[in-house]
Amino acid sequence: MRAVFNSSSKIHCILIVAAMMTLLVACTTKPSTEPTKDMNTLTFNNTQATAMSAIACNEAKADYAALAQAINNGLDAGLTVSQIKEALSQLYAYTGFPRSLNALGTLQKVLEQRQNEGKTTEEGVEASPLPSNYNALAQGTEVQTKLSGQPFNYAFCPAEDYYLKAHLFGDIFARDNLTHADRELITVSALSGLENVMPQLQAHVRGALNMGVTEEQLRNIPAALKAYGLVSESHRAEAALATVFDGDITLNSKLSTLNSSWPIGEPNTAYAQYFIGNSYLAVLDPASGLCNVSFEPGCRNNWHVHHGAVQMLICVSGRGWYQEWGKEAVPLVPGTVIAVPEGVKHWHGAAKDSWMQHLTYHANAQPGNSNEWLEPVSDEQYDTLK
Repeated sequence: MRAVFNSSSKIHCILIVAAMMTLLVACTTKPSTEPTKDMNTLTFNNTQATAMSAIACNEAKADYAALAQAINNGLDAGLTVSQIKEALSQLYAYTGFPRSLNALGTLQKVLEQRQNEGKTTEEGVEASPLPSNYNALAQGTEVQTKLSGQPFNYAFCPAEDYYLKAHLFGDIFARDNLTHADRELITVSALSGLENVMPQLQAHVRGALNMGVTEEQLRNIPAALKAYGLVSESHRAEAALATVFDGDITLNSKLSTLNSSWPIGEPNTAYAQYFIGNSYLAVLDPASGLCNVSFEPGCRNNWHVHHGAVQMLICVSGRGWYQEWGKEAVPLVPGTVIAVPEGVKHWHGAAKDSWMQHLTYHANAQPGNSNEWLEPVSDEQYDTLK
């Protein structure tokens, strides 16, 4: 039988089809119940943040043995493979492709070893797909402006300006398996592992604040680095934090001028009365008494005598002087080793125009050994040294 449809039937069919399509769309495009990720919140807990700081810093230092240990600790603390992989990928923009690729290779080896040992590892989630109308330059400009606190345009080199906006703060920061706050903690930790980038380190401390990292979380970074034996790197972080939070440029200036990987230590207040100028003490091995002493330009200790022990001095940075009573002063440069005889009057310190650091410890120490502090080295005596 041939069906006959009038206009009313056609309209009825159209309405039925439309209703079915509406129901189908409603079933397939149901709004997600997943909460939107807050890109301005740090997602790591304290243990994870400590491990991530060490991961980033060791990547920057290219210390892959230490990196492997930090990665293992981070995975044990609940960091995911996706988070660590993303951090090491991001850092190519700050430390270069070779370090980033070698670090990713280290991660692969760690994962293989953990699999062989039967250790659990959480893979985590990958970054969400970007929308079809995504504009990297526009998004990156917005992110960079928020991070910097104002619009930033590097007119001197437009190509670099484009790379920063479209690629780093656009393509990379758009990947949401790390938040913007996560990425800035990683960046600050990595830059703490590099020499001569203090302006960028300070800028990213400020940027981290703008992206949601709290002051407390940032102040935890130096302690995290120290916990992994990254002492000089922790001092760089402390210097940047002191400048940003406390307005103290003193330590920053010291570290920039010193340009040394040896720790500067704390102000040597216990012996300040026996020094002209400022010195700093870093205890490296309490058991043996091994210390690193840093002298600011022009700083020297008083004439003194060691009774019952031989003092060893090993210059490791900068330039300075060592002088025994009645003898010509001896230059101290990196690699100079001095064995100060027991009972000999002497002094040591920095040159007028240079920092100086030396390691020191006592050898052949006898029971009851002591130091006898004497008169200061006068300006007249010191100023004759060239």
